Amino acid sequence: MNIPSNRPATGRPPVPTAPGDQIWIEGGSFMMGSDRHYPEEAPAHPVKVDDFWIDVTPVTNRQFAEFVEATGYVTLAEKPSDPADYPGAAPEMLRPGSPIFDPPKRVSGRDPSQWWKFKFGANWRRPYGGLSNLRGKLDHPVVQIAYADAMAYAAWAGKELPTEAEWEFAAKGGLEGKEFAWGDELIPNGRFMANTWHGTFPTENLKPDGFERTSPVGSFPPNGYGLYDMIGNVWEWTTDYWASKHPAPAEKTCCVPVNPRGGSAEASRDPAQPGLKIARRVVKGGSHLCAPSYCRRYRPAARHAQEENSATTHIGFRCIRRP
Repeated sequence: MNIPSNRPATGRPPVPTAPGDQIWIEGGSFMMGSDRHYPEEAPAHPVKVDDFWIDVTPVTNRQFAEFVEATGYVTLAEKPSDPADYPGAAPEMLRPGSPIFDPPKRVSGRDPSQWWKFKFGANWRRPYGGLSNLRGKLDHPVVQIAYADAMAYAAWAGKELPTEAEWEFAAKGGLEGKEFAWGDELIPNGRFMANTWHGTFPTENLKPDGFERTSPVGSFPPNGYGLYDMIGNVWEWTTDYWASKHPAPAEKTCCVPVNPRGGSAEASRDPAQPGLKIARRVVKGGSHLCAPSYCRRYRPAARHAQEENSATTHIGFRCIRRP
């Protein structure tokens, strides 16, 4: 894969090359969110973002291993859970580990506990616990990464995590009013554009795109800005706290600036779990587990809530740098 390190800004002199494999995104105005899909994506509203550089791909296992080797960093999934976060939990249940996707043979209803299982020993080195490893997967996106882990890597690399608005603006690749990052068809002319689920979720993945789980970064075409895997493969962390919908602008005129640290930790907590005092952040892009029959979140406007301290087999991240 030939990855450019910079994309000249339209109508401006070439910008300085950012360290590492990043592309320059010239800021601008766009319609963020959608009124046509899940309620949390609404209302569609005008937003303006400033210029920034963004990683061409999600952070890979190879890159994260370099960070760990240089710093000795230990991820959240490699540490025992804090009893204060899980009042009443049995001590043996607080051992290091993380949720993994475990496809069942059959399901009843839509309860995700049928296909998500907590696995002791699961972490970024052993994404599925047990004997799983990174052999042959150094160029796959790193997973089992909690929000604090992504922030630690970004700080070490001299970068930051994107806001939800920055991420969505970049994912659109310059397109406006389109369903996907490449147009209005999920599989245009039979060409697979992202690593998503094909088949009956969660029991059968037919894998016509060639992948059952994560795929090497850059396995699918880039978007209009030259960015790979903005859709599918793994969800990606953003800095915004979760809210059940976008704030409605006072008036729909261009452009409403976005709060780069939007929302609040307390308001982001899951009302269905009042005893769990853990903030949730917005993740974007969908993953290899998104399917037309279950989760149509393989679109730039789609968003999902994720607890800050949760690392799973389908969540990774990429970084940005603001000039």
